[in-house]
Amino acid sequence: MTDHLPPLLEAVLGVGTDLELRTTLQHIVDSAAELTGARYAVLGTTNPGQDGLTEIRTPGDAVPRSPGAPALSVPIHVHEETFGELHLAGKRGEVPFSAEDEQLLHVLAAQAGIAIGNARLYEAARQRERWIEGAAAVTTALLTGEQAADALETVAERARILADASAGIILEPTEDGGMEIVAASTHQDPGDILGTTIEPGSPVLVQLLGGEPVFIDDSATDPRMTTHVRHRFGPSMMLPLRAEDRLIGTLALPRARGDRPYTSVERLLATQFASQAALALVLADAQHRRARLAVYEDRDRIARDLHDLVVQRLFATGMMLESTQRKGPVDAVHATLGRAVDELQSTIQEVRTAIYALQQPPAEAPTGLRGKVLRETSASAAVLGRSPSTRFTGPVDSRVPDRTAGHLLTALRRALTGATQRPGVSHVEVVIDVTTKLPDGRDAVRLTVSDDGPTKDGSTGTTVSWQAPL
Repeated sequence: MTDHLPPLLEAVLGVGTDLELRTTLQHIVDSAAELTGARYAVLGTTNPGQDGLTEIRTPGDAVPRSPGAPALSVPIHVHEETFGELHLAGKRGEVPFSAEDEQLLHVLAAQAGIAIGNARLYEAARQRERWIEGAAAVTTALLTGEQAADALETVAERARILADASAGIILEPTEDGGMEIVAASTHQDPGDILGTTIEPGSPVLVQLLGGEPVFIDDSATDPRMTTHVRHRFGPSMMLPLRAEDRLIGTLALPRARGDRPYTSVERLLATQFASQAALALVLADAQHRRARLAVYEDRDRIARDLHDLVVQRLFATGMMLESTQRKGPVDAVHATLGRAVDELQSTIQEVRTAIYALQQPPAEAPTGLRGKVLRETSASAAVLGRSPSTRFTGPVDSRVPDRTAGHLLTALRRALTGATQRPGVSHVEVVIDVTTKLPDGRDAVRLTVSDDGPTKDGSTGTTVSWQAPL
């Protein structure tokens, strides 16, 4: 035993230097073979489902187990639990293993139990950290305004990666009491998976509806699995997505046939992830509903403004045309008709602007110049009491460069601020025209902001103009 002390110390220290479980087990197997002179060593686990490992062996052929062959086996315990058995065979020289070999192996097995316990704790901590980070990432993604389909895809994709699964699948309840796959993340095209249903009354559904997760050793052979895609999967987890005491869906995480089973730690962490994801989905849905309500409220406001504007313009135009019936001179009639045509064209522009505003969800930041101008004019409505009249002439979004658009918006803000600060202003008109030209013939964009407020000299109305080349 004394002769083996330095190699034993080296082996014991080597076993405890790595915190990764598979690497630790490989150190144990290799050290046992080296210390005892065995040509073959294998470590078999008692509960493969706990750590996802069945056996670790030395490189080479299979361990000979024929009767009479030199062999030695010792159990490995982790916290009074039998982790597995370390089996040696084929001692060099074909001599039996000695009592000293057995003592060495028992010492190594005791140290191995401590190292395995530490590796388990480390691996569990790492897994828990990954799942927590994954749940936080999903929550952040869902609450940043993703659409419903994208939100479900996000949950399925993240869960698949965290669980090292072959697929991440989301099922939602159907009207007849079954469940249908509505989102899937796989390494291949998930097209044939989407739309697959689980019929009402299935034992799996009964368990899920009761709020209990379903753990399956082999999807292909489990009688509870009835879908046409079950044959391509092995170990699986089906986790209820429950929030506010109702089942909003199911998260399924199947692995490929022949893959390792899920460990107890993985099952626990995945179940916690599903609970967090369900809550995030509910919050995201509530946020989306609030955004839609804001859209409807804003469209109601725009519709009221549009109604008032069109009625006023058309009434004024009608009065103008009625007055032509009492005017005799042809020139006066022509002038009145010309103003009426201008008013109708202006009204048409206002209607187009209002329709464009109706198409813009208020929760989204406008990207084009037209939308940014409307945002600025809407902001001034709170001070004026009504939105300024806004008209666009020409393809504003496509013709005005970004830099010029920035200068135009600055000029618009300055003009609107001036208008809102003057007393007596009840109406402001904003015109953006990209069909004008500079004196030298270059194409230009022109901004004109007019209001009906009194001026210092006693007149009425102020007009601010700004233009720049395109």
